[in-house]
Amino acid sequence: MNKAELIDKLAKDSGITKTQANDALDSFTKAVADTLKKGGKVTLVGFGTFSVSKRAARNGRNPQTGQIIKIKAKKVAKFKAGKALSDKL
Repeated sequence: MNKAELIDKLAKDSGITKTQANDALDSFTKAVADTLKKGGKVTLVGFGTFSVSKRAARNGRNPQTGQIIKIKAKKVAKFKAGKALSDKL
């Protein structure tokens, strides 16, 4: 499912326009991104938790030349599914 399909589904299920569904989805993703940027986490009971994880610096390998390269440390977004979501899968 892509963003357009998700917006269609949200609009149909909640009885709102596609524009309103798009605004709601954009607001949700912005709120999650802003919270993660500040180092916080977002927990949706029954669905899951969005959090930030630190990935350490490491050595990698260029697959074309085999040369060793250094990969910088960085923060990455992480999602852990909640029990209710896991049970549905």
